[in-house]
Parts: sequence; C-alpha cells; structure tokens
Amino acid sequence: MSKQQLASSDCCTPISSAVLDVEQATEGAAAFKALADPVRLRLLSIIASAGDEVCVCDITPQFDVSGPTISHHLKVLREAGLVDCERRGTWVYYWPIRDRMQRIASLLATGASA
Repeated sequence: MSKQQLASSDCCTPISSAVLDVEQATEGAAAFKALADPVRLRLLSIIASAGDEVCVCDITPQFDVSGPTISHHLKVLREAGLVDCERRGTWVYYWPIRDRMQRIASLLATGASA
C-alpha cells in the first residue's frame, strides 16, 4: 500500500460503531502490525514526543541495537505511514504523521470518546 493510498483512505470509523470494510481493516492492520514490535513502538514514541522532528543521531543511542536495525524499524514505520523523514547531509530527520496516528487511534475509540 503506497503513502498516497494510506493518506487518502478513510480509517476513522471506530470498530465499536460500525463494521470496517476490507480497505479500512487492511489499513488498520498494517499500522497495528508495524506497532506490534516494542522497538518500533518506542521509536514512534520518541519521534512523536520530540515535537516537530528528531534526528536519527539522537534516536539511535537510546537503543541497545545496531544502527542498521534502527534503520530497518524506521523503514517499517515509514512504510506504514506513521512517520516521514528528510535527509539533510549525513543525517536523517524524522517526524510523526499525526493525522495518520489519529486515524489509527480512532479505530479503538469507544463510547463517549468516539
């Protein structure tokens, strides 16, 4: 699924309010699958809590895994549409795609929070 497809598909109906169609379920499952790894969930937490953006040089030292492993996990998060990045010289800066995170969060909304 491409970034354009992820950005354009509507995945906002809480599962407690209506049955998801195949496309919505596929999009949600891809995001949840990306987040089902503790390193990736922590990476997203670091990126999202950093404010606007964070350099990979500030992320990598926070983990006891290799740089290539961090790069792999960041790639999975990018492919799931949860983060985006930009290379500046030798460093890569990451930021969360907050509307995508909100759409995924809304899938699990219940009752008054929906």
